Amino acid sequence: MPIISRFFGILIYMYWRDHSPPHFHARYQDDEVVVEIETGQVNGRMSVRALALIEEWRRLHVQELLENWRLAEQNRELRRIEPLE
Repeated sequence: MPIISRFFGILIYMYWRDHSPPHFHARYQDDEVVVEIETGQVNGRMSVRALALIEEWRRLHVQELLENWRLAEQNRELRRIEPLE
């Protein structure tokens, strides 16, 4: 589970060779969600505040997330993505 970003207590990570559509996982405290990269659709439960931060971060980094997805499909090392500040 490579962590690709961390901000405000939220961990963002991807798994190698995960199922489609392209997505990432986010964990905050005991909650975890799966977020589709291109649409922002969320599966799982998390606080509204944390979800808003994750969505803001996703919108800023869609291209980098898609590039990491391609790397993960090839089982290659993922790149860190700047945190939300």
